[in-house]
Amino acid sequence: MAMETRLQLKQTQKLTMTPMLQQAIELLLMSRLELAQLVQQEMLENPLLEEVQSEEETAENAPEENVIELNEPEENEEERSLGLEDIDWENYFPDSEDMNFSAEPPDEITPLENMLKSPLSLTDHLLFQLYVSCHDPLDREIGTFLIGNIDEAGYLAADLAEVAEKFQVPVERVESVLRLIQTFDPTGVGARDLQECLLIQLRNQEHAHPLAERLIVRHLDQLEEHRLSHIAREEGCTVDEVIEAIKVIRQLDPKPGLRFQEGQPEYIVPDVFVVKMGEEYEVFLNDDSIPRLRINPHYRALLSQEGENDRRSTKQYLEEKFRSAIWLIKSIEQRRQTLLKVAKSLVKFQKEFLDKGLAYLKPLVLRDVAEDIGMHESTVSRVTTNKYMHTPQGVFEMKYFFHSGIESADGETMSSLLIKDKIKRLVLAEDPKKPLTDQQIVEMLKAEKINIARRTVAKYRQELHIPPANKRKRRLNLV
Repeated sequence: MAMETRLQLKQTQKLTMTPMLQQAIELLLMSRLELAQLVQQEMLENPLLEEVQSEEETAENAPEENVIELNEPEENEEERSLGLEDIDWENYFPDSEDMNFSAEPPDEITPLENMLKSPLSLTDHLLFQLYVSCHDPLDREIGTFLIGNIDEAGYLAADLAEVAEKFQVPVERVESVLRLIQTFDPTGVGARDLQECLLIQLRNQEHAHPLAERLIVRHLDQLEEHRLSHIAREEGCTVDEVIEAIKVIRQLDPKPGLRFQEGQPEYIVPDVFVVKMGEEYEVFLNDDSIPRLRINPHYRALLSQEGENDRRSTKQYLEEKFRSAIWLIKSIEQRRQTLLKVAKSLVKFQKEFLDKGLAYLKPLVLRDVAEDIGMHESTVSRVTTNKYMHTPQGVFEMKYFFHSGIESADGETMSSLLIKDKIKRLVLAEDPKKPLTDQQIVEMLKAEKINIARRTVAKYRQELHIPPANKRKRRLNLV
């Protein structure tokens, strides 16, 4: 067979990961703190970048930045520097929307957003909730005063009659504002004593606990003395029923404000705030601590100048830094837009959870959100990594909302998180002398029409850090 040499053209497509594209992807993965540190570092290394000090500066400089043109160096086509106009932004950001979009809250609550610095104090946290839920100026003043008199444990240290006299309003109006504050997170805040604090938390739970409520109202002192038989006789129930009610009370927090105590090393500042306004939920991005960037006007002017005496190396340096700066600004904005889209999608899918709590959390996978917003699953995964969302139900990592589901006997899909919660409750309520085995938990869940395998129960139990039955020998702490 004769050997033959010939030329053949073949067209292929290959994705090239440029340093700039790699940076854009890395930005999606960064937490707020990491992004803020990166921006500060870039401002030190790139003289063309500077921080916008006011909204007016943003408005004044934005149009000029969009009309800058780079002079091309006198080189052949293959060696010339890539100008800004040559960068195909649509290829890198196919899902990009209007970059001028602002996801900040309405003007009236912007000042309080600016107060949300790490670590967040209980006062700041309550004031933010007050300003998004109360629109009457006088009620806001009263609420601000009451919040200022809430101690670090979360208790109100002010007399309502004196507050009413101070603002020259009926005491009923002050009580109304206090009732509003008592609906804020953390649950139980704004109470005037331990009894009120526990009752607020108990009445906020999904299921009613009438015996536990009566114990708090009538027998709080006797509980401290462990007079269980006496309590059972007065309530007309068994000691075991009293113990079950005590277990419910033990899950309440007697000092809800302490989780915001200054000096706590692990407090998380949310990336996203979800606030209910009327019947709908609004999503706000927390951009606090991330500097807003622009191109330095002096260097921008140098780039626009033409002259024979321009040093070619200086021009090339400025053009390189200019492209890097523009790319960073656009990448940060793209990160904001993507985070906002994903957060809004999560709110849409999990609206019932936001309204009613864990029992209504829906199973959700990355693909569901990706298809909803028209992005790739990997993008959704990156932008939800190390990001936290503040909701009416508490602060959650955005990854929390993605989990599998198990089909019930009714044909409905139930969240794995809800099933874990049921397992946890069953274990908390078990007889300490006869801990429940995994198979017994399976049978109890089947009674609730939840079909689940024993190995799945064992897996969930391990994820909850609950030891097996033979190691769950514990002493009952009554209070």
